[in-house]
Amino acid sequence: MNASWISSHEFADLKPIDIFGKELAPKNKPDTEHVNKHILYRKNLTLTAGKAYTMRITADDYYKLYINGHFVCMGPAPSYHFAYNYNTVDVSKYIVQGENQILVHTYYQGLYNRVFVSGDLRQGMWCELLCQDETVCVSDETWEYAYDYHYGDGLTVGYKTQFLENINTYNMQLDWQKATLKKYVDYTLRPQITKTCLVEEIKPVSITSSGDNSWLLDFGKEYAGCIRIAPTIPGVVTLAYGEEALDGHAMSHMRAISNCEHPYVETWTLNGIDAAEGYDYKAFRVLEITGPIPPESVTMIKRSYPIKNAASFKTNNETLNQILEICRQGVLTGTQEVFMDCPTREKGQYLGDLTVTAQSHAYITGDAAMYKKALLDFADSTFICKGLMCCAPCAYAQEIADFTLLYPYQVYKYYKITGDLETVQKLYPTVQGMIDYFALYRREDGLLENVTEKWNLIDWPSNLRDDYDFEATKPIGPGVHNVLNSYYYGALLYAQKLAEIVGDTTDYQADIVRDAFYKAFFRPELGLFADSEVSMHTSLHSNALPMFFNMVEKPEPVVKLILEKGLCCGVFTAYFVLKGLIHNGYRQEAFDLMLNDSIHSWVNMLREDATTCFEAWGKDQKWNTSLCHPWASAPIIIVKEDFPELLI
Repeated sequence: MNASWISSHEFADLKPIDIFGKELAPKNKPDTEHVNKHILYRKNLTLTAGKAYTMRITADDYYKLYINGHFVCMGPAPSYHFAYNYNTVDVSKYIVQGENQILVHTYYQGLYNRVFVSGDLRQGMWCELLCQDETVCVSDETWEYAYDYHYGDGLTVGYKTQFLENINTYNMQLDWQKATLKKYVDYTLRPQITKTCLVEEIKPVSITSSGDNSWLLDFGKEYAGCIRIAPTIPGVVTLAYGEEALDGHAMSHMRAISNCEHPYVETWTLNGIDAAEGYDYKAFRVLEITGPIPPESVTMIKRSYPIKNAASFKTNNETLNQILEICRQGVLTGTQEVFMDCPTREKGQYLGDLTVTAQSHAYITGDAAMYKKALLDFADSTFICKGLMCCAPCAYAQEIADFTLLYPYQVYKYYKITGDLETVQKLYPTVQGMIDYFALYRREDGLLENVTEKWNLIDWPSNLRDDYDFEATKPIGPGVHNVLNSYYYGALLYAQKLAEIVGDTTDYQADIVRDAFYKAFFRPELGLFADSEVSMHTSLHSNALPMFFNMVEKPEPVVKLILEKGLCCGVFTAYFVLKGLIHNGYRQEAFDLMLNDSIHSWVNMLREDATTCFEAWGKDQKWNTSLCHPWASAPIIIVKEDFPELLI
């Protein structure tokens, strides 16, 4: 590889900032001066058409590649600089005989968030063009760069997730200058093992008037993408994006105005000559546009990860079909370069969510490459902590003990789906390191206590913890509690299974923890498990998780409790509740619970007009409910693994 990292004069000599560290530890502050930068790079060259051309390309934070005016691809998937992804793309069909132009539109966001590894001053672009394996062009000082200012200086939205783009097509002049080699280059490049996202231009399914010179465009389902307005007449328009409409207007605050700085509203100034198109994406179903342009000129550039072999999830049960469809759509919309917890407020890849989302995606698409990449992503985060970060790869530091302890199970399920022994062997040291990390918090009997470095989540949102009798403070208070130790036993159990798969003779002594767990939490007079050593409260969580990990010797009292309480838990925990019943032979009970029509159900999502599965069971069951959260897609897994006979 002979290409160089090139940049603008602004960034070329800036030394990277180390912004990483544990959540509760002091860290260097990210740079806040250099933010929201759109920088274009171009190169003109003479080529011969009809040959095989391949482009290897990456940028920090992001790029969109155009050849001769045609959009080619975008990327890369977020990654740390020591294992930085680059994309390899066949560009043969875009090459013409004679003069060609390569244009790379890069974006450096500069924010400290869950989306990018940014704020570290590592802006730049790297690429090489090969013709039948011979290098014909590389990024170097013969390229030119120019700043693109027509996206404006918008406010940030979400959890400082992105900048609003107040586009002005009168401001599209470009001042091209000679590109500069970056002085500080500390990247180690690796080929991205997943594909780049696909884009598709779609029209709204309905357009209705929402007021004077104002229209509500409904795209039928929630998608991730950006808006394009074709050239019509000049004017100023306001765009309000929403996951839903209320009284004929887009809910542009996305049910998150209380803790997400600003609503999803932009102002675009159009010259009537040039098309206007957003760069960064939002997730929305409806768009309210106010201004002098015809609404028919507005389309969405929908983006999603490509589907390899789409699986059919149709049954003879219409309610189940509707549930499976909102789960399927939630996973597809929420899967971009990474598995999103939600593609709106956070846009982050969370380790716990991976338990459900990665399996669902693999079953929906017949492709486990995203699953594999996500497991590797979190393995990369061990340079910060052997106990893994809970959101990665990104600059934002967050740690959740419950999520980390699920990693061995996730690796095991990946192996069961793919049979990919080589990847399991590569990930196994990460599992070992994670187990070693938690050993620091073991008390004499083997149970974990006072895991104060990481959040003890229990469940989310907190109002769906079924009155769990152990305060989940941050950091956690003294003592031992059930849920964390259920997950700890599960981690040891599946670490042992992985050891057997890779041929390691380590004894993880899960039985010791199981015996201590019984002694601390089992209440024989009830036949149930309590929330803590000193409690008699028996929550759904404290019994469903031991069921899931096959710790329950006499399941009848636990099953009775689960069926009485229903899914009075978060949508994520519902996966463990249903699987625990099935593990213990209660298939019909699990099926009926999955289709129950209480307020804690997927049926309730359908009642509330879901097109993608929600973050909680209902819009008002969490103060800032995201209406697209793939972690609620457990029915995909349940039907595929446990009720395949229902599929037609």
